[in-house]
Amino acid sequence: MSDNYKIAAEAREAALCESCRGIQRDWRRAPGHAELVQGENRKEDRDGHSVTVTRYRCARCASIWDYENNKSNQRAGWSLPRR
Repeated sequence: MSDNYKIAAEAREAALCESCRGIQRDWRRAPGHAELVQGENRKEDRDGHSVTVTRYRCARCASIWDYENNKSNQRAGWSLPRR
């Protein structure tokens, strides 16, 4: 099963444009890139407090990104929930 997961992850990475591949994930305050189009915001609970998660879509490769702005967690930031 882990081989299938690894193959799927590699395929997802290969589908990203060069700009998306350069985004540093899981690090708060890391920059995105100019072709990310901001979508909706939502609030989520993390350890008893509310954080803002903003959804973005890449205009070039259509990848969907989430940016978690959690000031108490340096490892929050960009994540790639789906393509």
